[in-house]
Order: sequence, then structure tokens, then C-alpha cells
Amino acid sequence: MKKSNTNAYMALVVVSIFWGTTYLASRIGVRHTHGLMLAGIRQTIAGMLLTSFFLLKGYKFPEKVVLSRLFVIGVMMLCLSNGLITWAMQYIPSGLCAIIVATVPIWITIFSYFLVQRTKFTILLVAGMLIGLLGVGGIFYDYLASLTNPEFRLGIFLTLIACISWAIGSVLTARWALKINFLYGAGFQMLFSGIVMTIVATMMGQSFPLDGFNIELWGSLLYLIFIGSILGYSSYVFVLNNLPPSLASVYAYINPIVAVLLGWLILHEHLNWTTGISCLVTLGGVYMVNRAVNKNKQQYGTTTK
Repeated sequence: MKKSNTNAYMALVVVSIFWGTTYLASRIGVRHTHGLMLAGIRQTIAGMLLTSFFLLKGYKFPEKVVLSRLFVIGVMMLCLSNGLITWAMQYIPSGLCAIIVATVPIWITIFSYFLVQRTKFTILLVAGMLIGLLGVGGIFYDYLASLTNPEFRLGIFLTLIACISWAIGSVLTARWALKINFLYGAGFQMLFSGIVMTIVATMMGQSFPLDGFNIELWGSLLYLIFIGSILGYSSYVFVLNNLPPSLASVYAYINPIVAVLLGWLILHEHLNWTTGISCLVTLGGVYMVNRAVNKNKQQYGTTTK
């Protein structure tokens, strides 16, 4: 096995496991500060570290048009996705949030059809979408009593908006194909989105508690910065550039399982057979969608609009 492939598989393991743990870290962090403030500070610091690294290596500052598009993508994928997800975890369990986020490939397929490529709607693709949504419906059935709580409903709504925003951001990333180092560009996305989220959170009257050392809050923040943003995203980009997309997408099936199990073991979140089976049904539907899209690309190619 080539060294690059070995490293890529190791990076895939990192993404699959550690990105799943960030739901737990976020859930712990929002016990002590608002989700938007936590996400804002996380992305600002991570963005500053990444962009500074590349600038010190001699990389030129991106052109205005590239920066403007990085800003848009950053807002869609980090402000309106990561930020809203972190906020949502003030109201809903981390495992439930992770399962809903697992439906992102379905949303990407839908938006790609209208914005990037005409995907052929095969029986496998439609069945995968329906099965994936059926699994999510099964999970909601298990939380029917909680749906009467306005805060719980807000958490679900924020998570759904986050999924749609991430999907649109992903589609725009593919459509624009910016000529910039992926990690360097990600650094600017993090920096821009972090500043926006911190400003919005401050305007909402939120603040980051600096009076006294809170080990849970600071541990959560440091973990999200270095493991979730820098290590996790760097590994994800490396995987995308060294492994087939069908294999790279494996992380999307493992993340929710890790998040659900950690939420149950450490935070004592709700988990029973209904939730477990619904989670597996959702992931099965997402797998079918990914498989259908990959088969479509191999057989028919892509038609850019």
C-alpha cells in the first residue's frame, strides 16, 4: 500500500471518530455560554491560526473575488451550519442533532440537481431519500412528547436550517472551484464566519464568561479548535484529495453513531431500540443516496448548468 494511501486511511479514521466527538464537546460547551458565541470564538481562533500559518509560509493574500466567495461559503457552511448546530445543542440532545445532520447528503443531492448537475433520479436514489427521511421520522416518533416544548422545536428547526445551509455551501464550493489551497481557503472561511458569529452573538447580548476558569467550557473550546476545526478539517481535506468520494463519505455514517453512543454514555442522553434502529435506517438511506449518485456519475457523467 502506498504511503499516501496509508496516511489517507489514517486521516479517514480521524475524521470518522473525532468529528463525531465534537457533538459531545459542543453539548458540554453550551452549558456555559451561548452556542453562537462558542462557535464564533472557535472558528475565529482556528481561522487565525490557519491563515497565519500559510501567510508565514509565504502564501499571497487572495484576490478580492476569491475572498468574497470564501466569505459567502464560510457564512453558509459555518455561520448558518456549524453555528446553528452548536446553538441547537442548547435545546436538543447531541446524538439527535448528529442523526439529523447525517441527512446532509440527501440535501446536497437535491440542491446539486438545481445548481450544479442534473442528477438522474433512479429508483435507488428515490428509495434512499425516502428511507433516510423515514428513519428521521422514526426518531421524531420517539421524541413526540418533547415536540411540545418550544425550545426543543427551535433546536430541531435550527438543525434543519443548518443542514440545508451546509448543503448549499457544499454545492457552491463545487460550482465555484476556487483556485486556492483548500486549507488556506478554509482558514479564511473560519475566520470570516467566526467574526460574524461573534458579532451577532454580542448583539444578542451574549458574552463569553472570562471571570474564573471553567474547565468544562475551556476544555470544550480548545477541543473544538484543535481537534474539530484544525485536525478534523485538515484530515477531511486530505481524505478528499487521496481517496475516492464513495470511500471518503464513510465518515458520514460513523459520526452519528459515535455522537449517539457518547451522548448516551457520558451525558446520559435518551437511547432505546427505537432510536437505535431509526438511526441505522437513516444511515442506510443516506448510503443508498450516495451509492446512487456515484453510480450515476460513472454511467452518465455530469452535466454542468
